[in-house]
Amino acid sequence: MAALRMVLSYVRVLRGSACVLFRSRSPAVHKPGKWTNILYTSVASITVGGGLCAIPFKQVELSHDSLIKRAASLATDSSSTFLSQATLALIDAITEYSKAVHTLIAVQKRYLDSLGKLTAAEEDAIWQVIIGLRAEVNKRHEECKRFESTWVSAIRLCETAAEAAYTSGAEHASITVRTNIQLAQSQVEDARKLSVDADKKLAEARVMEIERMSQYAASLESNSEEEEVPEAYLRED
Repeated sequence: MAALRMVLSYVRVLRGSACVLFRSRSPAVHKPGKWTNILYTSVASITVGGGLCAIPFKQVELSHDSLIKRAASLATDSSSTFLSQATLALIDAITEYSKAVHTLIAVQKRYLDSLGKLTAAEEDAIWQVIIGLRAEVNKRHEECKRFESTWVSAIRLCETAAEAAYTSGAEHASITVRTNIQLAQSQVEDARKLSVDADKKLAEARVMEIERMSQYAASLESNSEEEEVPEAYLRED
């Protein structure tokens, strides 16, 4: 509809121009056939049988430099998209890893606090949970390493694209992709703080687990010796 209105407006302009031309000519000099042909020829260039056709235009040939700039801009756009997706995946992986670590630590702490108070069935059940959580932590950690490798590749690709864009004269595209690189690095650096904190707490939890289990084993051994002493004394009597 918009195109049809534009064509009709163009026709009205042509008709108005034709009327002005008719009035500016004296009756003796005026040749209706000539102006009529001009009008209909102009209208025919944009209408055919009441329909629409393409308006002729001059094709502009682009230079090699222009084509290279466009290609460089497309390369920076694509590499920026790749970097954005890789950054999001890495941040999500780090977040999930941190959650898994904190869940494991919480369950281990509850188990250590319950040493000597659980039945054999309860202890077996909680150990199954701990084993599953440890497997989840390892899985999330491997996922972090995999996405980090992809993210590093995306950073390198963006740096190459930025250099190519700058060399080809597409300075704006080069600046844009370098800004995206800095933003991605800042976001990942903040996320890595969660990972570092999780690793630290996991190491502390392992040390605490070893200490508590050693203490518990020592207490069991001590209790066992205390129970055996009276029996030995009775046998000597």
